[in-house]
Amino acid sequence: MAVKPLEDRILIKPVERETQTASGIFLPESASEKPMQGKVVATGPGKLLDGGERAKPAVKKGDLVVFGKYSGTEIEIKGVTHLIVRESELLGLIAS
Repeated sequence: MAVKPLEDRILIKPVERETQTASGIFLPESASEKPMQGKVVATGPGKLLDGGERAKPAVKKGDLVVFGKYSGTEIEIKGVTHLIVRESELLGLIAS
């Protein structure tokens, strides 16, 4: 199943947080928070502007982004949880 986001929506695969701290301490699952970073899998064509043109998305496939803790809608694709968010819900782009 392939999902193509519409309008200004972005399909993100959340990146799991580390289960071990830098000092070597393993964190239990109950201590881990919902991931707030993810990799862009696909983007929609962009928001339709008043003049009939589309605003090109600021992110592209493969970008690592930060999003709000409760942003978007979770969907499952081939057994893997993904998130669909509006571009305005993205908080930032992580430079590599």
